[in-house]
Amino acid sequence: MITYDSVSKYFTSTLLSSENVFAAFATRAQGDGKHRFENIFSFLKSNDINYKKVVMMEQIHSVNVVFYRSKGGSDFVKLEDTDGVITDENNLALTTVTADCLPILYKDDTTGLIAASHQGWRGSLKRMPQKIVHGLLSRGAKLSSIKVSLGPAIGECCYDIDEDRYWEFRQEFDGYSDKIFHHHRGKLHLNLTYLNYLLLKEIGIVEMNIDHFPFCTKCDSARFFSYRKEKQQLQGEMFSLIVKT
Repeated sequence: MITYDSVSKYFTSTLLSSENVFAAFATRAQGDGKHRFENIFSFLKSNDINYKKVVMMEQIHSVNVVFYRSKGGSDFVKLEDTDGVITDENNLALTTVTADCLPILYKDDTTGLIAASHQGWRGSLKRMPQKIVHGLLSRGAKLSSIKVSLGPAIGECCYDIDEDRYWEFRQEFDGYSDKIFHHHRGKLHLNLTYLNYLLLKEIGIVEMNIDHFPFCTKCDSARFFSYRKEKQQLQGEMFSLIVKT
């Protein structure tokens, strides 16, 4: 279940959050996480989360996944050419930043692995969540113990796509066409969140182990940054994070 902390103004997933795991999806209230890294540090400190390093990804709309372990140094690292990160290490805050793209957070109860990934249409087309799940499985995770939360993203209501992009998705996901596309006012719309949900189910994650947001970032611009809504006036991107303590 997705829950909202009305005092601190962030969302979390009851599937992911536990005694030793903190997972959160920030809103506008926490400020820009992409260009103002200090907002992430401030958020962790204000919620009394022990961490030794914030791990951010460059996010190039790839399906490049890194297994990361800390090598000391500063309390911040940015991973080049990366859109997915996995770790088994405590006190590493894995983060992703988005403003309509879909953030996904993961944990495995068998191994203690955690992960984060960023997927827009390109990452979704290339099945990024399945890449993460394969990465978790390769390090001892069990399908039955992997839990996933899909964060705030643009909804089907607002995500219209052109015909070329439609046919790219149609070719890759022909069996899902009737579930992920619809026509609205003469335009084709894609349900990005539902597509990634189906990809997780396709690889074997059970429905009860998947949380997802009911909100659209463009519609709910009071709480979320939205590239499609704001474009050149975009003031920042929300951060999502998961840390094992």
